[in-house]
This record gives sequence, C-alpha cells and structure tokens, in this order.
Amino acid sequence: MPSRHLSLRQSEPPVLREGLRRLRASLGVPGSFPAEVLAEAEHAAKTPVLPIADRTDIEFVTLDPESSTDLDQAFHLARAGSGYRLEYAIADVAAFVTPGGRLDTETHERGETLYAPTRKTPLHPSALSDGAASLLPDQVRPALVWELEFDASGQTTATRVSRGLVRSRAKLGYVAAQAALDAGTGGEQLELLREFGKLRLDLEAARGGVSLSVPEQEVVASDDHWTLEFRATLPVEDWNAQLSLATGMAAAGLMLEAGVGILRTLPPARDNSLAKLRRTAGALGIRWPHDETYPTFVRGLDGSVPAEAAMLNSCTLLFRGAGYQAFRGTIPEQPLHAAIAAPYAHVTAPLRRLVDRYTGEICVAICAGQEVPDWVSQSMAGLPAVMDNSNRRAKKYERGVVDLVEAMVLAPQLGHTFTGTVLEVDPEDDLGVLQIPEPAVEAKVKGAELVLGEQVAATLVAADLLSGRVEFRVLPG
Repeated sequence: MPSRHLSLRQSEPPVLREGLRRLRASLGVPGSFPAEVLAEAEHAAKTPVLPIADRTDIEFVTLDPESSTDLDQAFHLARAGSGYRLEYAIADVAAFVTPGGRLDTETHERGETLYAPTRKTPLHPSALSDGAASLLPDQVRPALVWELEFDASGQTTATRVSRGLVRSRAKLGYVAAQAALDAGTGGEQLELLREFGKLRLDLEAARGGVSLSVPEQEVVASDDHWTLEFRATLPVEDWNAQLSLATGMAAAGLMLEAGVGILRTLPPARDNSLAKLRRTAGALGIRWPHDETYPTFVRGLDGSVPAEAAMLNSCTLLFRGAGYQAFRGTIPEQPLHAAIAAPYAHVTAPLRRLVDRYTGEICVAICAGQEVPDWVSQSMAGLPAVMDNSNRRAKKYERGVVDLVEAMVLAPQLGHTFTGTVLEVDPEDDLGVLQIPEPAVEAKVKGAELVLGEQVAATLVAADLLSGRVEFRVLPG
C-alpha cells in the first residue's frame, strides 16, 4: 500500500496524473476543504475547549514514521512495582470540533484520512491535524490521557482515562528509534517499550492472536520518480503497535462492562477455512502438525521462502468481515476481534479516523461516572456504516495507487520475461497472482497449470497507465 513514511513534497509523475485523477474521481476521493470548513477549523485551532487537569509534568514522547505530522499518540512507560504503568495521551479532537457544525459534517463525509505518495487527503484540515490538535513536541495540547497498569507478565490490571493538558518532549521516528535500540543508545523509554512490547506479543500469541509478517508493497517517491519496494515492519513498530492494541482492548473492556460503545469486530475463522488452509500447506509441502495451532504455525513461516510466501498470502484470506458494532444495553453476540483474539475498539487515532473521537468520549464518560454525551449517542448507530464505507474507499484507493505505479514501472518492459512466485491460483480460469521481487510487484498472471508456491517465468503482456491493469502470461513451451 502507499506508505505513510513519505514526504508529501514531491510531485506526481506526469505519466500517472490522468490515471490518478480517474482513480480519485471514480472513488469520490474528497478534494480540498470548503472555505467555511477551513474557517471553522482555523477558529477552533485558536479557541479549543481546554481541560482543567494539567498533566504536562509527564514526559511523553511520540513515535511515528519520520515524516508524520498528524501525531495522535504520545506515550510514557514506567515500572510499577513488578509490573508496568502506561500513560498514553491521545489527541483530544473533540476539544476542537463542534458537534453538528460544518467541520463535524465534513468529517462524517470523509470518515478517515487517505494516504498516497504525494498527496494526503486528511480527515481534518491541517490547521488541526498537523497543527493545533497534533501532539507535536514542546507544545501544550488537550488530550485524553489513558492510565493503564499491568502486572509483570504484561496483563492489564487497571484502566482509566480522563482529560488533561499534555506536552510531548520529543518526536521519535521508527528508523532512528530502531537504530538507537540496536546500538544500545535507545534510552529508558525505548528500552521499556521493547521490554513491554515483547511481553504483550507473547500474551497475544498465548491467547491465539495472529499478526501476519507479510512484507508490504511500498511506493517510494523521489521528485517525480516513483518505484516499488517490499518493506517488512521494524520490530519497534510492532512494539509500538502493542501500546495501541492494549489501549483498544482496555477500551473495549470498559464499554462492554458499561453496556455502551462501539467495537471493532472480526468474526472467527470457520472450521472449513482452516481445513482449506491445511490442504494448502500440504500442497505447498509445508509441514503443519495436527496438534499445532494456527497462530503457532503462522509465526513459523518465512516470507522470503517462495512456498511460505504463498502460504502467508493464503493466510491473509482467512479472516474476513471486519467491521464496527455499536451497542447500547444489549452486548453484541460476537464482540471479538478474531485476529486479536479479544474484544477491541479503535480509540487511538482520532486525527485520522472518525470513530475514535466517539469511542474516546464514551470511555471518558464511563470513567467519570457520567452519561455519554447526547452528540455521541445520536450518532452512534450510524457510525459503523460511515466507517465501513470509508474503509472500503481507503483500501480501493491504496490498491489503485499501487496498481498504477506497477503499470508505470513495468510499461517500458512490455514483452520482457520475469521470474516470480505464484501466490494465488484459480484453476478454473487459468488465472493466478504472481509476486515479483524486483520491482516489487504483485499482479495477475495467466497460464495453464499454474502451481501455488512455484516459481515461474512469465512474460509481461499488459501495463495500462490509465487503469493500472497489469498482466503476465506464462507462455507454453
């Protein structure tokens, strides 16, 4: 997918401009904000509703892609007896957005921030998302401050969230943070993050959660030249993600206990889907003992091995049907997020995701022993549909951009033969998906008797710069 690790200063390659324009038009990707929305945001940036509690004594830091300026989260970790204490500041977007106002209406139309290599389509105007509401270093900001306590194993033992003023001390980037940890110069916060993150990953494995280590396609932009690479996440990204996951699980617990909230859900895999995966493993020659669980099996796969890369790709299809469940009084019949193996809620990215503003407000009200605000209650029932629609658009946009870049990179090489791994096969249509390591491409391949996991030589027969259609063909003999 297009990376958030990019500067947005570069220009779009001229050869792609029409294809990108058509893609945005077909998906209804929003353009610039209307003047009245910008004016409301500018006013809100100067007149936020500030909390009374002063938490600026806490030495928060942020950890994000180096170029990010829409900083939703800041953390502070400390030891607490034999366990840990996490103070997690989340940007308080509700301090800037007037319910029912023009800005509020616009965010409901957008749903979430969309990212492309040279263009960010933000949920909120930059005066807020990259300015007054962002947890930028050395700036006092309103925030929702989560206070989570954990035992020595990393299990959550206490949860509370309330409003407070915070001040981040430093803006850390993933690459530099990982390098510092590797060199032994990470400092207390990063060292604690590694220690705590590993504990939480162990707990995830123990409860049956699944994190697939599948390298992502990344668009790399330099001036007007774009290319593609496969990028594996850094360990520090996984440890940092555990802070957000722990908070989302704690938020879900609060809401389920109170009988009101919005969960992020994913139904468990069906038994026949697991049986199909076991047959796929057998066809690929990958050993999967009958007494080995799916999460344990997945963690042992190596994406650099062609057959195992195909297996990992098959595993991404196991869990389908992620969505949001709003409830009040009656708990959802299926409250779990199957990949996390626990109830879970989105609460940590309100600058970039609409629903988080609402779930954060619900949790603050619960912890304060107050009723959920009317503006939250009145919108709760419709939010799942808003978020599902924006999620679909975001995925199609990200995939569409990658398809166009693939076409651009490959177009000069029409007729050339590439060697790649077959990741998917549809024998009825002699179609499959081919992964090529250089350039980093995943595209349709047509050929008789394609075999999952095998490496094949395929000829590039199509690379359309307007639609992003790319196709390879395995020619006979």
